Amino acid sequence: MTNTLQFRRHRRLRSSIEMRSLVRENHLHKDDLIYPLFIIEGEKTKNEVPSMPGVYQISLDYLEDEMKELQSLGVKAVILFGVPKEKDEEGTGAFHDHGIVQEAIREIKNKIPEMLVIADTCLCEFTSHGHCGVIHNGDVANDESLELLANTAVSQAKAGADIIAPSNMMDGFVTAIRTALDEAGYINIPIMSYAVKYASAYYGPFRDAADSTPQFGDRKSYQMDPANRLEALREAESDIEEGADFLIVKPALSYLDIVRDVKNNFNAPVVAYNVSGEYSMVKAAAINGWINEKELVMEKLTSMKRAGADLIITYFAKDVAKWLSE
Repeated sequence: MTNTLQFRRHRRLRSSIEMRSLVRENHLHKDDLIYPLFIIEGEKTKNEVPSMPGVYQISLDYLEDEMKELQSLGVKAVILFGVPKEKDEEGTGAFHDHGIVQEAIREIKNKIPEMLVIADTCLCEFTSHGHCGVIHNGDVANDESLELLANTAVSQAKAGADIIAPSNMMDGFVTAIRTALDEAGYINIPIMSYAVKYASAYYGPFRDAADSTPQFGDRKSYQMDPANRLEALREAESDIEEGADFLIVKPALSYLDIVRDVKNNFNAPVVAYNVSGEYSMVKAAAINGWINEKELVMEKLTSMKRAGADLIITYFAKDVAKWLSE
């Protein structure tokens, strides 16, 4: 073939690893990573979650070692979920000053104060029925639940949380929490809102880890329909207007179009939640030798950055931090 044909030679910029690195458009960094932790009441407890290999429920006495490991890997932020011994219909353990999340926050801030602690703010792990609010006539009572969520946020801030992350998807939850935090003197505590949270089948393993499976019905009356796109923009807009400082899109992998929409429309940091089902599918395939786990995970998380995520909540945070150091 002669050189008289006219076409562009895109392969010139792919010719070597050095060339590809030079022109790479998106980069995954350790500073992007937020590691979820499940804190369980009791002592000397470290329970591996059966559906999430490598993920554990840990008691408070293991927290210091966990923080030191994360710190050594360069992971600077965690998000906390509580697994209490006792539950009730109003989820009072969520906003008790000595609840499991509050005690975990204090333990981390006392031992490793530089670790950024994000408190998941919801009632589902603490309610006997497993829903994210108070139940009346078989449904979640939106407005009555807001006061309990606001109390939870204030108690978490009082314990030392750096960021409040409400995940309940009640209408008005951001403004209720922002008002309560401000009135309690926590005007500088930001809100990382689960602004766009779909009623997803990808949450199954998380519900095993957090013991938060609904005891009746489902969460489709307050979490979003996976078929909807414009609704995500309405939800995010409301949260920004009400005082949200970060916007979470959950799940991430099947909703990268939504991550991009949110990034394009709002001038706030966007957080992609790489959820439990996404984690467990990769782990299962890796255990069976069907995939290259490292390559797949790095590709997947990079796709979230490419879609517009500024931060990523992921159970792979430890592994990714190690791989980035190699």
